[in-house]
Amino acid sequence: MKTIILSVAAFFISAYAIAQSTPDNPRDPSLGFGFFLKDFVTPVNIHATSFSNVLNNHKYGKPADMPLGVEVHYYQGITTHLDVRGALGGYFAKYGAIPNNVSDKEQFGVDLNAQLNLKLFTDKVLFNPYLTGGVGITNFNANNFYESANAGAGFEFNIGKGTFFYIQTVYDFQINHQLLDNLNYSIGYAAPIFKITKPAKLVVAPPPPPPPVVDTDGDGIPDSKDKCPTIAGIAKYNGCPIPDTDEDGINDEEDKCPTVAGVARYKGCPVPDTDGDGINDEQDSCLLVPGLTKYHGCPIPDTDGDGINDEEDKCPAVIGTKENFGCPEIQKKINELAKSVYFNTGTAVISNKALKPLDEVIAILKANPIAKLSIEGHTDNTGSEDVNKVLSQKRADAISVYLSKKGIDASRLTAVGYGSSKSIADNKTAEGKALNRRVELKATY
Repeated sequence: MKTIILSVAAFFISAYAIAQSTPDNPRDPSLGFGFFLKDFVTPVNIHATSFSNVLNNHKYGKPADMPLGVEVHYYQGITTHLDVRGALGGYFAKYGAIPNNVSDKEQFGVDLNAQLNLKLFTDKVLFNPYLTGGVGITNFNANNFYESANAGAGFEFNIGKGTFFYIQTVYDFQINHQLLDNLNYSIGYAAPIFKITKPAKLVVAPPPPPPPVVDTDGDGIPDSKDKCPTIAGIAKYNGCPIPDTDEDGINDEEDKCPTVAGVARYKGCPVPDTDGDGINDEQDSCLLVPGLTKYHGCPIPDTDGDGINDEEDKCPAVIGTKENFGCPEIQKKINELAKSVYFNTGTAVISNKALKPLDEVIAILKANPIAKLSIEGHTDNTGSEDVNKVLSQKRADAISVYLSKKGIDASRLTAVGYGSSKSIADNKTAEGKALNRRVELKATY
């Protein structure tokens, strides 16, 4: 814990040093609103095993297990690269957020945090990554307060006039260990509430013009009446040349679009855009249909003609359905094959009768190389749940290994054993138990 506190202190000292060396042009005071997900599962698993184990075995928290909260936040710029941020958020979480106190009952938690955001760029850029760190306090169960330090990173999308969206991830280190460490994934929006004005710079008047010359540019208009005394012009424009307002090289008297830059072949007007897609007709291969620059002004193509354009179609060369992101429907056939997958009683050895349907599943996966397969093992309630769960996991793993040996990349396969926790029939009858001893194969894209 001493290391955590020293790290946070080092962050503040570094931020202060940058603030002292950065020109003063800070963000205006801003107020915003956001949402966050609080993840207690991932830190617990990291502490119990390791960070690499959590990643490799997908033991990180799922959104469905994370309490959803809302927060209001206030920003005040110190320099162009350093902001102070205060946030107040609320959420409902179970007692399980407190170590050794597990319950299904939800309680309301309130987080109050103070942070420094160290930005890579100034607020003039569209996309601005930043590091953040600070301290906080949590009131949980309406009568206890827990101190924490936090650190993380995020990025801002600046959309103009000081308004911006942000996305960030912060790790909360609990100082007194009375509340679990947690990850906060947040997204929000903020806008200035007032602008800090700076004194206007003193403008020094230019020196007086030189004494007039009779007719410096020789255009027949004396300098005393010539608004362009060094450039030959005409009386109609007070001694100046015919103007070119849009600076396209075509003077206003010959320019049919004097305020918009154009080209001579269109009499000073821009090259037309018949379909209004922002791509002029000389570069547009589909003049009457709006399209995109990357397709030379034509719409996004649909190579397989299934009604799903190639940018949204995960199988652009094969006719598919919208529900499968443009790929063909394979789940129904896989469901039928899964019904014929059996194991020798009480073991994780695949029966010989199951090899043919599994080979057909392999053929389907090879024909659909972007499809992934979730292998779920289930048992009836005979024996202890711990034994059933281990057996169902071994059976799911056995199928995964078989598919991998037959050429299906392991990264496309996920094996999970559920034991008897997801029964589909009554375990009080032999028929029900038989139905519950099953393997389910679920394809996804």
